[in-house]
Amino acid sequence: MVSIDTYNACVDFPIFDAKSRSLKKAMMATAGGRIGKNASNTVVVEALRDINLHLREGDRVGLVGHNGAGKSTLLRLLSGIYEPTRGSAEVRGRVAPVFDLGVGMDPEISGYENIIIRGLFLGQTRKQMKAKIDEIADFSELGDYLNMPLRTYSTGMRVRLALGVVTSIEPEILLLDEGIGAVDAAFMNKARVRLAEMVERSGILVFASHSNDFLAQLCNTALWVDKGEIRQAGLVADVVEAYEGPEAGQYVTELVDRFHGPGKTG
Repeated sequence: MVSIDTYNACVDFPIFDAKSRSLKKAMMATAGGRIGKNASNTVVVEALRDINLHLREGDRVGLVGHNGAGKSTLLRLLSGIYEPTRGSAEVRGRVAPVFDLGVGMDPEISGYENIIIRGLFLGQTRKQMKAKIDEIADFSELGDYLNMPLRTYSTGMRVRLALGVVTSIEPEILLLDEGIGAVDAAFMNKARVRLAEMVERSGILVFASHSNDFLAQLCNTALWVDKGEIRQAGLVADVVEAYEGPEAGQYVTELVDRFHGPGKTG
């Protein structure tokens, strides 16, 4: 059974050259975690503070909050990239971290070769990725460009290829940081459908996004992360309303009804 449990988990980043900076100005900044000192009197940024999560199979959790609030840091904590400075984080299940669509791709090799490399980065085997090449090629619509080095691709073409690989995997725990947008509207709609299908195949989803459309489509609950802390947890529409205001909450409610049927509020 897949699960995620964190108990008062904290992530601190020490700032060893902080004496040369204005700590007062830093503490007044609106983005980022709290600033303090650890036991050895070193200045630290408290990127995450007292995070308590208990997720089980079927949970689809959206993360909302301004840039620098701690959403990406939380995803990296759950993936094992960051160890908690205090508290604990226990994750059971095969994790597929999708933070940067370009990570694991080599500009000097072909699109076909990058399909294999990116798949290996996401925990797949070479055999598994070879079996998916034709499907990914068809989805990406890149044609003969797949024989060309990645450095010859436009940004939108790279996103197409990366999305094709990412959405082909079978994750138990999917940790997704929204990083798409450099593609045309028609392909974006196609990608949304494929992304939703991947989410259906996953046991747990934790998704950091600024898109209320995506949150309403993919998530049943949400967390508002603010300065490294969970400020509010609940249904997607309720959390978005608290974060963005009543109009945004009503919009998400309408989207949820459209995607999941009337009366489904999260």
